[in-house]
Amino acid sequence: MPIYDGLIKKSNISKESLVHSLGLILPKEAVLFDPEDTRPYECDGLSAYRVPPWVIALPETIEQIQAILRICSAHEVPVIARGAGTGLSGGALPRDNCLLLSLAKFNSILEIDPVNCTARVQPGVTNQAISNAAKPHGLYYAPDPSSQIACSIGGNVAENSGGVHCLKYGLTVNNVQQITIVTMDGELVTFGGSGFDGPGFDLLALFNGSEGLLGIVVDITVNLLPIPEHAKVLLAAFNDVEQAGKAVAAIIAAGIIPAGLEMMDNLAIQAAEDFANVGYPIQAAAILLCELDGNTEEVVELIKRVKKIMLEHHASDIRISESEQERLQLWQGRKSAFPAVGRLAPDYYCMDGTIPRKQLPAVLKRINQLSKKFDLPVANVFHAGDGNLHPLILYDANKKGELKRTEMFGAMILEYCVEVGGTITGEHGVGVEKINQMCIQFGQVELKQFHAIKAAFDPAGLLNPGKAVPTLHRCAELGRMHVHNGELPHPELERF
Repeated sequence: MPIYDGLIKKSNISKESLVHSLGLILPKEAVLFDPEDTRPYECDGLSAYRVPPWVIALPETIEQIQAILRICSAHEVPVIARGAGTGLSGGALPRDNCLLLSLAKFNSILEIDPVNCTARVQPGVTNQAISNAAKPHGLYYAPDPSSQIACSIGGNVAENSGGVHCLKYGLTVNNVQQITIVTMDGELVTFGGSGFDGPGFDLLALFNGSEGLLGIVVDITVNLLPIPEHAKVLLAAFNDVEQAGKAVAAIIAAGIIPAGLEMMDNLAIQAAEDFANVGYPIQAAAILLCELDGNTEEVVELIKRVKKIMLEHHASDIRISESEQERLQLWQGRKSAFPAVGRLAPDYYCMDGTIPRKQLPAVLKRINQLSKKFDLPVANVFHAGDGNLHPLILYDANKKGELKRTEMFGAMILEYCVEVGGTITGEHGVGVEKINQMCIQFGQVELKQFHAIKAAFDPAGLLNPGKAVPTLHRCAELGRMHVHNGELPHPELERF
């Protein structure tokens, strides 16, 4: 069970009174409080931790959200926003005496503007639905997390999600033009606009990755891009994982920016192939999937250059997609990796760190060493082009102490990422999962600034309390754990 960072204020309203007040705003079926009704909301994608929600509200209009937040603000009831529940860091995990605000009913695409190449959507719209709606206009939404058929755009904004194509086209923050939020006291505020720049502070960027700590996002305008004229995927197999890592660095060093550049190790390859049957070379130590897009002539030339680099780094086999169907099939295996790995063990723990690309071979070596030390298998799936790692640690929660050992393993991976010049997250956010590692990533001065920003938007500290940003007291208790040679100076300390 996670121990959240910091205490929360005790609300001055009983559960029964809160349910009654919400019932004056929402239909009866939109207020959940019975344990059987709230059970589906007790965790997000980080399912190792489960907390029964206190009360759940399911509004369907902005006016209802404003009224709900005014009630909660008046009675000091903390509010946790929840989208599709696909998050992987416990960002939407409930807390005692908190209202869980579900945005699932905000699932309409409000406008597709093919002239300005934008889509205006509600936060509950799935990522993939935007591209589907834009496709008849020859447009698409570039960020594409592996969970894009299920994850919501509001959650993408909260976590600043990326995906396979973020190497060339950027994260969510690079593709959002305007958002409208509701503040904790019920006010409606819009950041951004129809242009690409505006006066004042860039608060639009601030909200991307804010993890629900600053406001409730209710309206989002995203940028759309023309569907590329031509795209091909090159699959290269390697007998050595470190050579695959070096090939990634060489491609970027050559000035080539692929649309996507992904890496999978042998365990991930076998799992994905057994699950999706896409023709992956199951004997390879690692594969790279490199997508190149643009006009036909450009793609042909880039394929030649990338193939040459792969061979120089001892690729044992190279395959190039010959049709759009084959291109999508090769990506299907990669995008199925997470559910595929889920078949290998009763549980797995998905990590999310980012490193400088040149450190990829060293980090892969370190993960392998830690895997042997903790006696836990790891399937590695990487957004290799931008250094975003997703080691999947396999474990069995039913075995005593194995979850704790898995957490320690994951913590050491993240801390090693920081040691080599990287960061503890690339797109999954901090939530409750990485709250201790924030004390390593940032110093006292930076954390004070984070708290000042939080206080400016939410002075009572009612929005998603205990998530993402640790208290200075917590970091002091942990001794501001610096990493030395990949080892924790206080390995006996639990992560939560």
